[in-house]
Amino acid sequence: MKQPLAFRMRPQHLEDIIGQKHLIDKDKILYRCIQEKRLFSMMFYGPPGPGKTTLAMVLANELNLPYRLFNAVTGNKKDLETIFEEAKYYEGLIVIIDEVHRLNKDKQDLLLPHVENGNIILIGATTSNPLHAINPAIRSRCHLFEIKQASQEDIEHALLNAIHDSRGLNDSVQIEEEAMHIIARHSNGDIRYALNILEICALACDGIITKDVVSQYSQFPNMSMDHDGDGYYDVLSGFQKSIRGSDVDAALYYLGIMIEANDMDSIERRLLVTAYEDIGLGNPAAVARCATAIDAAKRVGFPEARIILSMAVIDLTLSPKSKSAEHAIDAAMSALRHTSYSIPDYLRFTPVQMDEDAKYDYERSDLWNKIQYLPDKLKNMHFYEPALTSSYEKVLAQNLEKIRKIPRTNNLKALKKNSK
Repeated sequence: MKQPLAFRMRPQHLEDIIGQKHLIDKDKILYRCIQEKRLFSMMFYGPPGPGKTTLAMVLANELNLPYRLFNAVTGNKKDLETIFEEAKYYEGLIVIIDEVHRLNKDKQDLLLPHVENGNIILIGATTSNPLHAINPAIRSRCHLFEIKQASQEDIEHALLNAIHDSRGLNDSVQIEEEAMHIIARHSNGDIRYALNILEICALACDGIITKDVVSQYSQFPNMSMDHDGDGYYDVLSGFQKSIRGSDVDAALYYLGIMIEANDMDSIERRLLVTAYEDIGLGNPAAVARCATAIDAAKRVGFPEARIILSMAVIDLTLSPKSKSAEHAIDAAMSALRHTSYSIPDYLRFTPVQMDEDAKYDYERSDLWNKIQYLPDKLKNMHFYEPALTSSYEKVLAQNLEKIRKIPRTNNLKALKKNSK
């Protein structure tokens, strides 16, 4: 049985690599590594599909250095130990670790001294941001290089190579230009995905891959929503920022990506966070409607839930925005982090050795807004400042202004006496 087309077309030499000109063009860093016959430990990070692991193997081939592949998810500690034993007999053994951000602590502890003493050359591949996902002790001993998503032109170049190359389809099929454009667009920068679509279309067609054939076998674009990769967090980030920036079309686009991925949990959490964090007191009714919509969407399920979620997103995106509640609690927490102040005695749950007249009176509602509630050293601090972005919060601001004009006191005995 033939190996998959994407495997057969895997580059063997640097000139076979498609894209990544910022690393492999003449006088760029990886080109110079090969010319100088020097290599160091490094991390390749970027989205799925542009060839991180392949580039690592090409470097090993170009420098004629032995290498071993290790997958951080499926490989075990014993496999790593075997590789390190081999390293004693090979100078410059390259260890290529796929999904390097998934290494557990035991494997990291085992790996670190071998990287540190140069016993191996580590090349890690990850879809996550290495500044967040990679153990700092390992990361500090590696150079970080971004492997960029392939452009549409890069994808089309790879498709034509695969059609004409003897390792690929060897000119057994032809492809319409529009069909090639569709594959490139749907691949979302993932060369491997594009080659997989090309392979199945070549099998299904009668010598010519048409746009109708491609549409049949590539109905949806390749969506990057791997929860372990940065693509997942990029979508969530784009979604919330679009709502915050009142770009309803962009917000619906990112919502669509999450719906295609059938990721109700992420939609639910991000919508609720956005509603309270970014809309907040600008439109509390919309925040409440959002929570109701999420409950309804979960009860209904996809595909109908898309309509409910779309309504919620449009409502939030076009609502007035206010982050005043977030800023208020952050200001209060900042104050308490610097110094802890005692709660006034009359506010304690069970005041001890206090005259009855000095205690808080639950029956005197006429006094409640004249009492000092903050500790003495904080009594003049204001944490909440209205945003004034909506009619609702303007009413709150007017009420707040009236309240703040009323003097507050910590002398409840005198307050009660003067208010009889």
